[in-house]
Amino acid sequence: MTFLNDITVLELSEHISASACTKMMVALGADVIKIEPPNKGERSRYMGPFPNDEPHPEKSGLFLYLNMGKKGITLDITQKEGRDIFLKLVKQADIIVEDLGHGVLDQLDLGYGALSRVHPSLVFTMITPFGENGPYAHYQAEDIVVEAVSGMMLQQGSPDREPIKMGGHIIYYRAGASAFFGSLAALYHAENMGEGQKVEVSIQETLLHDDFITIEAALARGEDIRRRLAPMLLPCSDGWFYIRAFPHEWPRLTKALGMPELENDERFIDMKKRSENAEELNAIIMSKLCDMKKSEIYDLMQKNRVTTGFLADVEDLFLSEQYKAHHYFLEIEHPVAGKLAYPGAFATMGDIKWVHGRAPLLGEHNDEIICGWLGYGQEDMMQLKQKGIV
Repeated sequence: MTFLNDITVLELSEHISASACTKMMVALGADVIKIEPPNKGERSRYMGPFPNDEPHPEKSGLFLYLNMGKKGITLDITQKEGRDIFLKLVKQADIIVEDLGHGVLDQLDLGYGALSRVHPSLVFTMITPFGENGPYAHYQAEDIVVEAVSGMMLQQGSPDREPIKMGGHIIYYRAGASAFFGSLAALYHAENMGEGQKVEVSIQETLLHDDFITIEAALARGEDIRRRLAPMLLPCSDGWFYIRAFPHEWPRLTKALGMPELENDERFIDMKKRSENAEELNAIIMSKLCDMKKSEIYDLMQKNRVTTGFLADVEDLFLSEQYKAHHYFLEIEHPVAGKLAYPGAFATMGDIKWVHGRAPLLGEHNDEIICGWLGYGQEDMMQLKQKGIV
């Protein structure tokens, strides 16, 4: 069974957050209609990565991943006929998710106020860097900006170097996850009360919410948010490994190293002491492990019940016996990009099945949605194309 198989979602996205939100919805069975500008499509089609570093709007790895299983149409909602078509789609939708930017839809008279008059039980989810109100609401931002002003970057990087941003686009996926859960809560309310909801996700607030412990430390103990050097992130023969060794694991670590005499060494007796004597500790660990492979270190330490990890590269991920045991990676054929591997479900839920499909070509489902759902004829479609509406 699927969870959202009778739910229709309209997506208006120019980046990652809204697409990440609706990616989870389509995986749970929702009909997600992705609406893109005619001719060029949305921005993530041009962000890559691309096979052989050759840009192509149908081969962006980012776009293909974010839009698995969705239906795609093109529609210029800045023109009256495009807005009319959009409003007809809204009447058939349960949820709208957008990340176009602060006030963009309001300027087109397509914001929540206008749409709720057309569809009173509509769930309208908007994702912006700073939210709809406040002095930052109209400010422009990208991921490094929001990470900085949320305080997150104060915790990242070496304490004797400048702060750094997280790799990739993780903050947008976190915002997408928040929008997903907020949308489902609002949908539950709408279905039970017949009353629509506006769901507002501020990426800045999402980041602070996800790591509020740093604020609590300041309030409770007067500690500043600060970066700390991880004492045991070290190189080995084929990469990097990390050993945490919580206080109760310290005797196990000394045993695994064949150095039981370190168990009561005053320099390493607790986490604070280990941090103060990090260079000495690193030298000791390296003398025993640096010539081993990361997988060997991982297995050795885990067998001794010591919290340890290694830094996996892409090859490690695809060869991982753990991922294979869960049948995690999927091969999906795309008419332009070809057959590629994609991540699968991030959770299992009994009889609830995840839906996996390929990303749509630009405007691939125009006829199915605009003609089939809304009743437009082929002559209408020809005129809409000539005017640049679809």
